[in-house]
Amino acid sequence: MSARSTNRLRQAKRVIIKIGSSLLVDQQTGDLRRDWLDALADDVAVCRQRGQDVLLVSSGAIALGRRSLDLGARSLRLEDSQAAAAAGQIRLAHAYQESLARHAVPVAQILLTGDDTERRRRYLNARNTLLALLSHGSVPVVNENDTVATEEIRFGDNDRLAARVAAMIGADCLVLLSDIDGLYSEDPRQNGGADFIAEVAEITPEIEAMAGATGSHDGSGGMVTKLQAARMAAQAGCSMVIADGRAAHPIAALEDSGRGTWFTTSATPARARKRWIAGTLKPEGTITVDAGAANALARGNSLLPAGVTAVDGSFERGDPVIVCDGDGKELARGLVAYGRDDAQRILGRQSGEIENILGYRGREEMIHRDDLVES
Repeated sequence: MSARSTNRLRQAKRVIIKIGSSLLVDQQTGDLRRDWLDALADDVAVCRQRGQDVLLVSSGAIALGRRSLDLGARSLRLEDSQAAAAAGQIRLAHAYQESLARHAVPVAQILLTGDDTERRRRYLNARNTLLALLSHGSVPVVNENDTVATEEIRFGDNDRLAARVAAMIGADCLVLLSDIDGLYSEDPRQNGGADFIAEVAEITPEIEAMAGATGSHDGSGGMVTKLQAARMAAQAGCSMVIADGRAAHPIAALEDSGRGTWFTTSATPARARKRWIAGTLKPEGTITVDAGAANALARGNSLLPAGVTAVDGSFERGDPVIVCDGDGKELARGLVAYGRDDAQRILGRQSGEIENILGYRGREEMIHRDDLVES
């Protein structure tokens, strides 16, 4: 692996590591691979010591639940998959907690469905929770909520979930640990002479044609879903790597001499998010500001309630809105932190008054600068 590729991982500010079932659970016995998990936890601790935020997206609940419920290796009916997920998720969460506790690293469990990453209200709640956990020094462990999300069990996979979470929290590096060391021109398990692809700058039809099938009965993904995840990550300004996770200390191995396929992007998470706000979302309302707030926005500051003179439209928390000056000139677009009714109640007021006015402690900003794009 080149020094440039190694630096992508070491210099990332926020890293997501996706762990597949076949790595975490012994395919023959159904037991958790505790030594492997402890080695991964050691790698996570190293990342955190150098100041990186780390979030884990982990499969394995259904695979672990099979043994708990004595379901064997047969193909599972939907209700059995959900039952296995419920039984296995407890074991999975405890395993991560115990392993990372050796480094005094707190762990939090987050279960998501596709709706949580696509419906705006739930997206915002999930995003804010994950960012709060990271700010408090925790390592969130994310999995699909298989016990209730029937569609996710039938067609879902944690590769794409990891990419969605990367976009959600502004990660700049996504590591997909797999039972294969990267992308090949053909499936190397069927053609030993297949060419290894070290770096992909664009996912073309030729690249898509290289995808093969999934390698284990407990995994729901495959190279197809990994390429889909890479596309989603790139759109969010996040580089992604597919790497072999079978050996101990897979992150250290990737940084040292291991190889993987890197999917690169010229964008950054911040620029990608700004582009999404400015050009993709349909505004649901308008916020008018005074001259002082207009000047503050021009300097790159957040919009505070004190500088707001009027609100129009029908919008909820997290909706995109247009910010205008008193003459109706568009100054910016952004994601508002309050719905229209609450915004109306706190406009022109100091941030310290919000809790008394609304009865709850909301954000100090009407629109945070990270959610604002100047027009």
